[in-house]
Amino acid sequence: MLVVMKAQATAEEIQAVCDHIELMGYRAHPMPGAQRTAVGITGNQGEVDRGNLEELSGVAEVIRVSKAYKLASRDVKEDDTVIRFPGTDATIGGRSLAIVGGPCSIETRDQAFAIAEQVAAAGAQFFRGGAYKPRTSPYAFQGLGLEALRIMAEIRERFGLRIITEALDHESLELVAEYADVIQIGARNMQNFSLLKEAGRLRKPVLLKRGLSATLEEFLMAAEYILSEGNYEVVLCERGVRTFADHSRNTLDLSIVPAVQKVSHLPILVDPSHGTGKRDKVLPMARAAIAVGADGVLVEVHHQPEKALSDGPQSIYPAQFAQMMDEIEQIAPVVRRTLPRGIHIDAATGAR
Repeated sequence: MLVVMKAQATAEEIQAVCDHIELMGYRAHPMPGAQRTAVGITGNQGEVDRGNLEELSGVAEVIRVSKAYKLASRDVKEDDTVIRFPGTDATIGGRSLAIVGGPCSIETRDQAFAIAEQVAAAGAQFFRGGAYKPRTSPYAFQGLGLEALRIMAEIRERFGLRIITEALDHESLELVAEYADVIQIGARNMQNFSLLKEAGRLRKPVLLKRGLSATLEEFLMAAEYILSEGNYEVVLCERGVRTFADHSRNTLDLSIVPAVQKVSHLPILVDPSHGTGKRDKVLPMARAAIAVGADGVLVEVHHQPEKALSDGPQSIYPAQFAQMMDEIEQIAPVVRRTLPRGIHIDAATGAR
């Protein structure tokens, strides 16, 4: 169910509706919009008594939400969700494009800083790097863990980049939430429902990657687990699905971008690095992602990909990343977007 408030409803009236819903034994989810606030109701097994709610001050109407993914649906929130980061002009969603760059794994402090300097110089505002790595082989590099998180915290301090990194399990989730600006939930964990619920109880933005064979509804239902726990700052990420194609690592499904935007208010990024698995395909698919309407891209960057401990073949060089930024800047106005170029901070001197 959804309680739609009047445009002139006060904060006190909205809170009174939320309190009333909680007293009924349900959970209230206030969703502010540009014109009015809607309050979603979850926890009900059947029809909620509309009469009691419709009589409350400030209520315009009470409607039934038919979609299974209620809180992720545009029925609950018509306006696009925009995630902001205090103290910066970085956003995910809205008119500004979010560009995320960095290595698959944090290997050493020198490696991470060398890449971060180039990513910042190109104008990106977000840095990605793996501290905990889900690998197919148990003998492959699994990440530096806490040491990598501390390195990325230094990168944020030095370059002003917001940090996105993956939490693999319940044990790493709390540490990642402490150090990162955005918690990534990877494709293999898209339907790890206990992990999604725990991430939902944290008040930290979550980037949710699409599972290897997930449908649109399954993708949005996974996001619903996070939203239902009260965390409304969720970013979706298309990273390719598994098909019979053998010319790329995965099949990057760009058609899901307009499909998501039609039914959901959540922002969606595209990861052409995992989506293709090949360096020469990353830039073309990044351009295509922006052209199709994605809210940004997330790419892997390495200054020495031939020596990378993981995913070297799909990592682009810093010069290619800078080229991608220039190309996206040209495409952005065509799709009514802007590309803010972050402030570069010199690694040696700290000068802006």
